[in-house]
Amino acid sequence: MTGFDVFAIAFVLLVIVTLFAGIKTVPQGFDWTIERFGKYTRTLSPGLNLIVPYFDRIGRKINMMEQVIDIPEQEVITKDNATVTVDGVAFYQVFDAAKASYEVANLNQAITVLTMTNIRSVMGSMDLDQVLSHRDEINERLLRVVDAAVSPWGVKVNRIEIKDIVPPADLVEAMGRQMKAERVKRADILQAEGQRQSEILRAEGAKQGQILQAEGRREAAFRDAEARERLAEAEAKATQMVSESIAKGDVAALNYFIADKYIKAFGQLAESPNQKVLMLPIETSSVLGSRAGIGEIARATFGESAASATAAARRGGSVPPAGPPVPPQR
Repeated sequence: MTGFDVFAIAFVLLVIVTLFAGIKTVPQGFDWTIERFGKYTRTLSPGLNLIVPYFDRIGRKINMMEQVIDIPEQEVITKDNATVTVDGVAFYQVFDAAKASYEVANLNQAITVLTMTNIRSVMGSMDLDQVLSHRDEINERLLRVVDAAVSPWGVKVNRIEIKDIVPPADLVEAMGRQMKAERVKRADILQAEGQRQSEILRAEGAKQGQILQAEGRREAAFRDAEARERLAEAEAKATQMVSESIAKGDVAALNYFIADKYIKAFGQLAESPNQKVLMLPIETSSVLGSRAGIGEIARATFGESAASATAAARRGGSVPPAGPPVPPQR
């Protein structure tokens, strides 16, 4: 092999190495920075790129996808001097590879330390109850502060979440007792309210019952008064009719009226529960005369059929034969 052949082979190898050194393929989701003699010149985007061999070199390979950083646990003293243990997580994304490469030495560590510092600052200005119940507010305040701080580094913080807030064991026990006492108090209040409502409903029901009973008594009294009024009207009308009959010379109507009253009076005396001996203050012949008068009235009113019925009853012994009326004794 001659010297020319050696030179040709060396030249071909140099060309191949130069081509490989000048052609760069950047994967998707990454940006590469280019440095010429140690100074940043440009950024290579994903795909096929060409650089100047032997003068340019790859500086930093920056991940442009969203990344997550785990914030380690730390103790935080709240505004009311309660110590809690807090950890969290942060999501960020690089939007300027040059700034993320040359503006900060260690991007992940810087974001972690900055987030931890602001957690102590934000939660230290709040009471324990606010820390435990306003987690969304804490996340929002942390995101606003940290995102503004990392903006010069070409980084965008998308979200910061507090994962766990752990109070001391004695404080957790005290909170449990407080919660139990609060629930017992609410249960007692609800029970008392239920009893109060029950008493009110029972009183209202008794009131309505008394009102309805009073209404019933009022209606009954009204009906009784109306019945007595009707009875009195009937008695007055009967008395008027008897008076008119007497005025016309009809003595039978008077006999019927007197006999009816007389027999009703005897019926009331006989039905008395404590009546043992019945005293008749009149003669029996007077009663018989009154009953004879009733027969005459029936004969005059209903004709011979009623008279036949009266005679049949008299033969059966239920009605005694009519006798002459005996005038009442003075």
